[in-house]
Amino acid sequence: MIITVTLNPSVDRTVEIATLQRGEVMRASGTHVHPGGKGVNVTRALLANGVDSLAVVPVGGADGMRLTGMLARDGVLHREVPVVGHTRSNITIAEADGTTTKINAPGEALSAAELDAVWEAVEQNATPGDWVVLCGSLPPGVDSGVYASATRRLRRAGMRVAVDTSGPALTAALASGPDLIKPNAEELSEAVGRPLPTVADAVEAARELRGWGVGSVVISLGAAGAVMVDGAGVLAGTSTARIVRSSVGAGDCFLAGYLAGLPEGRDAALTRALAYGAAAVALPGSGVPGPQQVDLDAAHLHSPLDLPVALAGPTD
Repeated sequence: MIITVTLNPSVDRTVEIATLQRGEVMRASGTHVHPGGKGVNVTRALLANGVDSLAVVPVGGADGMRLTGMLARDGVLHREVPVVGHTRSNITIAEADGTTTKINAPGEALSAAELDAVWEAVEQNATPGDWVVLCGSLPPGVDSGVYASATRRLRRAGMRVAVDTSGPALTAALASGPDLIKPNAEELSEAVGRPLPTVADAVEAARELRGWGVGSVVISLGAAGAVMVDGAGVLAGTSTARIVRSSVGAGDCFLAGYLAGLPEGRDAALTRALAYGAAAVALPGSGVPGPQQVDLDAAHLHSPLDLPVALAGPTD
């Protein structure tokens, strides 16, 4: 079982347009509404491909009810933790050329009792050896060390922990010994406190984080592919996306693919990660790919020396 935790879930609304023109009245060519939040997306992608997963989500207010209603409608296994605050709603503007503009609401604070209820829900549903995936941004007012303390708590109980977040929350989590982190190049640069202009620099930074106690570092590089650094060495890969429709949730699908492939080994994990990510960008909104969309032949593993030398631009 793979259990995901999304402390700041959302209802994700996507509007498709030809080209964004600021200050103008525009007509949408399509609209989509999906349950959102990084952990929610990971669980959705895993379940769509036959991998057992459960999403733990704190929810409140009208959009919280809508979120859990969509999860139930779509057959997404979840455990809701009722909270006083209101679940947020995010907006994505997707242009025809694949450009996406995301407007994310901050969400509302969680009390100490509500946070403890989240971790209790995880422990009630997880068994030793299960993966627990701590995903996404933190609600306002939640201490940046919350993922670090949760990682220590869950690992003491025998769970394996993956962390996919950014900023101070990621930095704080590093010393807690997570089994896996999935930063993009920008997040990795922030974690080590220096620019990472090349793939070689990113690999060296990942090795540095392993020295801090992180098990595996999987770096998503967007169109440039991905690099995995673990105890067995360095592995890299790229993927071919035939259509780019929306990048929202593609990084979450990448992580889902990695976890889905891990039982078959590190090569299979990175292959599935790349294939899931490539399939996700071809879907509207924050849609997740199923077996018919995931093409393992779209992923290619090779030496990190074969990746582009320079890194540029934010990646998911």
